[in-house]
Amino acid sequence: MAVSDEDHMAQALALGRRGLGTTWPNPSVGCVVVSPDGEIVGRGWTAPGGRPHAEAVALDHAGEKARGATLYVTLEPCAHAGRGAPCADAIVAAGPARVVVAMRDPDPRTAGNGIDRLRAAGIEVTEGVLGDAALEVVLGHVLRVTEGRPAVTLKLALGSDGLVPRGRGAPRFVTSAGARAHAHLLRARADAILVGRGTIMTDDPSLTCRLPGMICRSPVRVVLDSRLRTPPSAHLFEDEMVPVWLVCADGELDAGAALLQERGAEIIPVPVDAEGLPAVKEALEALALRGITSVLVEGGPSVARAFLDADVVDAAVIYQGAEPAGADGWLPFVSEGLDRLSEHGHLTLTLSRSFGPDRMTCWRRERTCSLVSSPT
Repeated sequence: MAVSDEDHMAQALALGRRGLGTTWPNPSVGCVVVSPDGEIVGRGWTAPGGRPHAEAVALDHAGEKARGATLYVTLEPCAHAGRGAPCADAIVAAGPARVVVAMRDPDPRTAGNGIDRLRAAGIEVTEGVLGDAALEVVLGHVLRVTEGRPAVTLKLALGSDGLVPRGRGAPRFVTSAGARAHAHLLRARADAILVGRGTIMTDDPSLTCRLPGMICRSPVRVVLDSRLRTPPSAHLFEDEMVPVWLVCADGELDAGAALLQERGAEIIPVPVDAEGLPAVKEALEALALRGITSVLVEGGPSVARAFLDADVVDAAVIYQGAEPAGADGWLPFVSEGLDRLSEHGHLTLTLSRSFGPDRMTCWRRERTCSLVSSPT
């Protein structure tokens, strides 16, 4: 049975997902090189730290077999030089007969220039294959370029009573080990994890990825702490290999900041909102300026509501366990329950699955890939 362009692009997308959380400030891209007789002769995805790019890895793997082949890539090959030569030039030099691109890169340094360079060299280019699926993988890169912010995923764990459990100096779990393992996979795929200072005070979490063998995939840990009252003794600071960034209100750099900096924290002052708290959109812009393309928000109800109110939530993942949170639990959004998600107007339920006794639901902001709408 013949293998279609969609089949090969799906393989490239699977490769691109492998790098999620490790390639910032660059997007995580996947690439497959297929010989004229249908053999996959090269595979690659963006390396940690963003270099080398997926195309360079796949072409190196393919070697001379790339000549006359078809190359499938999930994002338009770059046309600008950075720490390496432009991928568009490397592809031209490798000599494939055809390149299939899922979507164009909105980065103005490329933005169609990569595709133009390929076509000018006589390479046939097909655009728009699985473009919407590709957008989901590189959404953080697209938003960082077009809106100046990273993609935001909101994650909450609720009890069977629909309430968020209240920590008592340590995290309190109402979900099973299977659901918690999946939540840690979300951490591994994010560039940064964000909570409020209240979560630090009530749960004292480490905020690392604790899946076996994946501590190295722990995201940057970000705390919204308007007055820099995070205690230097918090568990957050015990793992010195994973960065800690404290986002505070402008003008809060005092003696307390020096103590936190001694513990390894980077202090990021931003403007405040009407309540004197770090403004959500400005905080996200500050993270984007530092290269962050995706943020997993794991804060409590106040932080969750603030991000919904700011209309910056691109996806929400809700775990609901079989055990109740209890009478001292919180509503998910301070004064509102889960109905707030459906009433938000931009989020649509896209997935529901079980982890043993627990149920996970995923909500996403509806988007289509405007960078390429259909195959050409």
